Amino acid sequence: MAILQVILQVVLGITSLLLTLLILLHRGRGGGLSDMFGGGVTSNLGASGVAERNLNRITVILGLVWVASIIVLGLITKFDAAA
Repeated sequence: MAILQVILQVVLGITSLLLTLLILLHRGRGGGLSDMFGGGVTSNLGASGVAERNLNRITVILGLVWVASIIVLGLITKFDAAA
């Protein structure tokens, strides 16, 4: 059970870093914090609709993996302490 816990902690760390990077890659829509920090400047990096959709899909899938690893780690911790 300890090996699974270590593997899930590594997955959680990697997905946390990747989620941070992917969220920062998203294009600012305006009217929020992205304008406050210079997000109002237009950029051609996220100009493609297909690239933006793929970035959204990858971010959502990675977010689901992140949430699932947190839930499984919590369950392991709960039932490991009870036993």
